[in-house]
Amino acid sequence: MYEVEVKLPADHAAVRARLTDLDAESLGTVVQRDTYYDAPHRQFVETDEALRIRRVESEAGDEEARVTYKGPLVDSASKTRREHETGVADDETMDAILQALGFEPVAVVEKERARFRVGEYTITLDDVTDVGEYVEVETESADVETAREGAFELLEGLGLDPDDQVRTSYLGLLLGAGDAGDRVPADRDGPDDS
Repeated sequence: MYEVEVKLPADHAAVRARLTDLDAESLGTVVQRDTYYDAPHRQFVETDEALRIRRVESEAGDEEARVTYKGPLVDSASKTRREHETGVADDETMDAILQALGFEPVAVVEKERARFRVGEYTITLDDVTDVGEYVEVETESADVETAREGAFELLEGLGLDPDDQVRTSYLGLLLGAGDAGDRVPADRDGPDDS
C-alpha cells in the first residue's frame, strides 16, 4: 500500500466554500507536533526518508502519539511513498529510546489541521507554523496512478490547480529546502508506476 498525497499552498477560506459544495464530511480539527529525527547511519535528507514522533491533540483535548517512518518518494508526479506508522503509549520514552540509539532530533513542525472526507480521500487544510496555509489530498492505495488522478480531480473540484503542487515536506519547507523548483511540471503523467 502507498500513501498517495498531493499538497499545495492555498487560501483556506476559498477551499472551505468548495468543500461545502462537495458535501465533504468534517472529521474535526487537530493540532499536531511532529519531531523529526536523523539516523546515525545515514542522512535522511539525502535518502529522502523521514522518521518522526507525532503528538496529536484533538478538539476535545484527547492526546495520542505515533511514530512514523516514511520511505523515499516513489512517484515524480505526487508525494507518494511507503509509510509505516504505529501508536506509542509514551512519546517522551520513545524519544529517549531513539536518542539512545543515536537518532538525533532535527526539527519540530507544528500545525493545525482541519480534516474532511470526500469518498476515499481525506482533504486536510493545514496551517503550518512559520510555513503557511496548505491543502493536502490523500488516500492509501496499491494503484498509485488511479489514486493520484483521483486526487488531481478532487483538487480541481476545490478550485485548485494540481500543477501548483509542492513535493517538499513541511519539514523541508520549514528548513528552507523547498522552492518553486519542487513544483510538479505541467506534464503530470510521471513515470510508469507498475
